[in-house]
Amino acid sequence: MIINEIFYSLQGEGFLAGVVSVFVRLAGCPLRCRWCDTKYAWDRKAGAHYSIANIVRTIQKWPCRHVVITGGEPMIDSDLPQLVQELKAADKHITIETAGIAYIPDMPCDLMSISPKLSNSTPDDAKLAAMHEDSRLDIAVLGELIENYDYQLKFVVDSVNDLPEIQETLQRIGEVDAQKVMLMPQAAAREELLAKSPIVAELCKLVGFAFSQRLQVLLWNNERGK
Repeated sequence: MIINEIFYSLQGEGFLAGVVSVFVRLAGCPLRCRWCDTKYAWDRKAGAHYSIANIVRTIQKWPCRHVVITGGEPMIDSDLPQLVQELKAADKHITIETAGIAYIPDMPCDLMSISPKLSNSTPDDAKLAAMHEDSRLDIAVLGELIENYDYQLKFVVDSVNDLPEIQETLQRIGEVDAQKVMLMPQAAAREELLAKSPIVAELCKLVGFAFSQRLQVLLWNNERGK
C-alpha cells in the first residue's frame, strides 16, 4: 500500500473526537475539494510503499486501540480489506474516513465515517471542477455504506446556504438515522474555525443534527501530523 503518513494523535472530528488514535493516511484521491486540508495526499505516488505487516507493526508502537484509516480516499485501495482484517485480528477499533464514493462489502470496520461532498467543495479551476463534479457524490454508494456499516455522516458547512443541499442529499439517500448526522465547519485555520463554529452550532440547533468539532484545527492550527 502507498502510505502518505502514519502518526499518533487525537481524533479531531466526529462522535469519537478526542479519542487517542493512530492515523494511517493512504495516498491517492480522485476528488479535488477546494478546501481540502490534505492536498499533499492527492497523488497516488505521494508516499512510500508499506507492506500490510509493516503498517501493523508501525501502529503497534503506540499504546492505543483506535486506528483511523484516512486519505486521500482509502476506499479506492484494493488492499484495504486485507489491512482491516489484520488490524481487527490485532484487536484494533477501526474507523475508515471516506467521501462515500466507493463501496467495499464485508469489512470488519467499527465506524464508517462518511463525509459526502457538497457543491461547496467544487474547485474554481474548470478542469479540476469537471473531474471533481463527476465523482463527488454517489447516492447509491452512500446508501450501501449506511445500510451495511455502523456509520456517521459529516457534512462540511461553509455557510448557512449549504443547509438546503444537505437536507436534499439526506432525502435522496433515504433511511438515514438523524442521530448519526453531523455538521462541521469548513475551516483551514483556527481563526476561521472559531468564526464559523457559532454559525454551524446555530444550524445544528435549528435542525437537530450534532456539531462536529475539528480538534486538529483548534489545538494545532492544522499542523501536519498532529
